Amino acid sequence: MMRTSDMEFETGLRPSRESLPDINYLIEEYKDDCERRGLTRETIRRYLSSIGIFVQYLEDNKLDLYSSDRDILRRFLDYLRRDRKIKQRTVENYFAALSSFYEFLEYEKYIDKNSVQSIRKRYIRRFKDNDEGQMRKLISIEEMTHLINSTMESRDKAVITLLAKTGIRRRELITLDVDDIDWVEQSIRLKPTPKRTNRIIFFDDETAFILKRWLRSRGSRSNIKSKALFINGVGNRLDRNGVYTAVTKAAEFVGLHDPTSDRMEDHFSPHCCRHWFTTHLRRAGMPREFIQELRGDVRKEAIDIYDHIDRKELRESYLAHIPQLGI
Repeated sequence: MMRTSDMEFETGLRPSRESLPDINYLIEEYKDDCERRGLTRETIRRYLSSIGIFVQYLEDNKLDLYSSDRDILRRFLDYLRRDRKIKQRTVENYFAALSSFYEFLEYEKYIDKNSVQSIRKRYIRRFKDNDEGQMRKLISIEEMTHLINSTMESRDKAVITLLAKTGIRRRELITLDVDDIDWVEQSIRLKPTPKRTNRIIFFDDETAFILKRWLRSRGSRSNIKSKALFINGVGNRLDRNGVYTAVTKAAEFVGLHDPTSDRMEDHFSPHCCRHWFTTHLRRAGMPREFIQELRGDVRKEAIDIYDHIDRKELRESYLAHIPQLGI
């Protein structure tokens, strides 16, 4: 059966309102599209949850998705802020999901234009094209030392240290297995992801010490069958929420994270560790292309594709520039 959008592509005619699919069909199509684009299951779950809240708002107010113009989106924004008292960061997440959904609808010719983008730019102040480019808290080397030394739980200490010393993403951290660690080279092989170009990261002696202490604690637990590097209280693989809780709880304890604030600069999340890693390597004088390689950034320039960085040279540069915390 030919989809509505495919029919329009073939004929050049926009289908009538009566022939447009219902919202449940669109959401299923959007979910398939997200999977096709390589989004993680967790990202898809969060997007669908946010979209579901918007759809419920439309139904409660007898509004039509296909007629959801800027006025309706503004009213939805007011509903989140005034009626539901949703925090700014959560509002940003809702509208990021809606923008992704509307982008899909526009691409498939179900709507003429993605109206969410203009709402985000005008009314959601910290909107950035890149969701990693928002104003995140940057702490000093001394504050990172204090944060890690003040974290008593060996697992949480290892989580924060590894995030800060390697710059890996939360999603990359939770997929790590014990066997991914090469203790001789002091490197870790990451699982492949759409966002990362390289899969080898390095760690220093401080990180090795913290990791080994956690593994001793992990090994002392009985009946642990999981191969995951980081596990939760019942022995299963630590998930995204577990990492977030570990980091924010420790940061709140030392005054680096305020969960009651709507200002992003008052929050210290796992991604702040990646921000810390990048900034302090740059301040220490590491070449930009080396930092990009360690971060696993996609190479945007054609010349970068042919600029192969020697692994031994990269490791030596990492060890020479990564901040020492005295932990």
